[in-house]
Amino acid sequence: MVDNKLILTKDGVKKLKEELRHLIDVERPEVIEQLTFARSQGDLSENADYDAARSRQSEVEGRIKQIEDILATARIIEDKPKNSKSVSIGSKVHIRDLGLNAEKTYTIVGTVESDPFTNRISNDSLLGSALIGKQVGDMVTVKTAKPYDVEILRIDNA
Repeated sequence: MVDNKLILTKDGVKKLKEELRHLIDVERPEVIEQLTFARSQGDLSENADYDAARSRQSEVEGRIKQIEDILATARIIEDKPKNSKSVSIGSKVHIRDLGLNAEKTYTIVGTVESDPFTNRISNDSLLGSALIGKQVGDMVTVKTAKPYDVEILRIDNA
């Protein structure tokens, strides 16, 4: 990570703020309602509803704190890098895996926003860190347990 801080795009900040609002405005009140109902059932020592509500409350409050900490300390970057000549956070990179002869496209994001299922990879991942700073036409070796080579075909602003 750069500067030992989490990196977020403006879109990532927006999504985290939306999740935070949902947790505070929807999830938290639901959990409080569940706790109130469970308490009204009497003996809490053997009350599974109460235990489940307390567990859910812990999850919700933990996630709220986590998001607040991320938003308070993260370094915000532009969604679209100014320099599309080299790969940076926010770049959409089109590569060819030379071993598989398969083309793939990834968007490089900070660790908080990474989601391999939507081809959003972290700048700290092995592939992401290998691509950072490289340019179209560069051959890059990704140093995994079984290293592989990729070629950068195109770099777009995400």
